[in-house]
Amino acid sequence: MTELSQLRKDINEIDNELMILLAKRRRVSNLVAEAKIIQNKPVRDIKREEQMLVELIKGGKSLNLDAYFVKQVFQTVIEDSVLHQQALLQKHTNRATGELPVNRVTYLGSQGSYSDLATQKYFSRHASELKQIGCTSFKEIIDKVEQGQADHGVLPIENTSSGSINEVYDLLQHTSLSIVGELTHPVNHCMVTAVETTPDKIKKLYAHPQVYAQCSNFLAQFQDVEIEICDASSAAFEAVQHDTTGEIAALGSGEGSRLYGLQVIAEALANQKENFSRFIVLANNSVSVSTQIPSKTTWIMSTEQKPGALVDALIILKEHGVNMCRLESRPINGNPWEEMFYVDVEANLRDQNLINAINELKPITRYFKVLGCYPSEDIQPAQVDLGN
Repeated sequence: MTELSQLRKDINEIDNELMILLAKRRRVSNLVAEAKIIQNKPVRDIKREEQMLVELIKGGKSLNLDAYFVKQVFQTVIEDSVLHQQALLQKHTNRATGELPVNRVTYLGSQGSYSDLATQKYFSRHASELKQIGCTSFKEIIDKVEQGQADHGVLPIENTSSGSINEVYDLLQHTSLSIVGELTHPVNHCMVTAVETTPDKIKKLYAHPQVYAQCSNFLAQFQDVEIEICDASSAAFEAVQHDTTGEIAALGSGEGSRLYGLQVIAEALANQKENFSRFIVLANNSVSVSTQIPSKTTWIMSTEQKPGALVDALIILKEHGVNMCRLESRPINGNPWEEMFYVDVEANLRDQNLINAINELKPITRYFKVLGCYPSEDIQPAQVDLGN
């Protein structure tokens, strides 16, 4: 036991050394971002990232570290570096507006919800103090920002398992807010309880409707379980945290549930094992996005009611070399059989090809409104052949 205790102490010391080195690397990475600002260079250099991974994998082999492990570790480190560099370039580009001393941010639910975890993740790259404001609905999130009670709002907009969140798309039709950021957050749905038990003993289950839908295959086995729908996963955690019977469970993040003293009795429950949610960040004022970083632009438009109208609009994007990464349609309230189209493109609103495309789109659409141009956080990792 003494030897085991000493070994664990050695591991703790090594982990602390790793933390110090990671912090040092991030500081140097931030200096790199400052150099890129001066030299007007893109934030990403994929060829350098690939070369770096190859060299690291080679070095890892000499230390008996397998290639997959080295690749996974350093792809995560590179992603962290890219996102922090993007944040610094954005701060420089929008320096006239300044950094808020306190960032008031609305999100769905309370501590431990997926929106809470996403909010903390996104604003961890901002120097200002974070004040989170939990809300019970998507509309409340938007209303508080529009009324000046908050500076930003974080909203989930789509999930790889359950698809688009239609209510959010519908709200975007009518808000004056701008999209100023995005992030993709991994989702690991778990069944959690207040006391030790097993899934077969559960008689009542609390869950947010999106979470419930994303776990439908797993939940099909629970024929006689009473389902209680909640506004957020955090509300589900609150509903079960004082249970002593072992017959009540909640669905949600294992990480978030631990804040309520709950324990995981089943995990990885989503229909799709690779499960991610995309969130957007809204603010009253739009931001200018540095041309040195990857960006997206989102707009809504309605086309004329004639055959081929949407195709004509999309051909304009193709002709100008604008890559559309998402197209979503929603009915226009009060106008039967008419639809509003939401378009995401991988382009900066300052790019001339996008400017030209938008100028051609406006005359052939009945309605056109840019919802925002913002840094893309869809960081595709550099790839290397692990066989080399």
